[in-house]
Amino acid sequence: MAQELPPTSASSAPSAADTQPPATSVFTTPILPGLPGLPSMPAMPTLQMAEAVKDSAQQIWLAGLGAFAKAHEEGGKVFESLVKEGLTLQRKTQATAEERLAEATSKITDMATGLTARATGQWDKLETIFEDRVAKALNRLGMPSAQDLNALVARIEALEAQLAKTTAADKSASSDK
Repeated sequence: MAQELPPTSASSAPSAADTQPPATSVFTTPILPGLPGLPSMPAMPTLQMAEAVKDSAQQIWLAGLGAFAKAHEEGGKVFESLVKEGLTLQRKTQATAEERLAEATSKITDMATGLTARATGQWDKLETIFEDRVAKALNRLGMPSAQDLNALVARIEALEAQLAKTTAADKSASSDK
């Protein structure tokens, strides 16, 4: 729990620090006059205060220069570290992207294969329907079918073979005489 400060009110009696006027000598000025709730600092001679301010400013300046030098010195290291981390992140990101691309390519290839198979089946079905309709139309026009033509070719070949046998038999009978 935080400690609570006692409440200050305008009706409370002024303290001794509040009633004393600040020192106004040529050589001294109060640094912090007494404020309610804060301890007051003793008055310093003006030259001492100037010296303290100068020393403080010098220390702040040196601290700033030191921070700048350290940042400049370590800046290269930090930059190199950031480059290495960036390169590592880029490699990881690129590997992940390549994996996702391979997965997507695989899925699309599988879908294309499935669609090709379905399309081929549909195309075969359509081709069969087209051939049947063309054959029916040609049959109505009196055109022989491929089957009819193949049967006629086979019959002609059989008749030619039979004729060749008969002709050979006739020649051998006439030469015997």
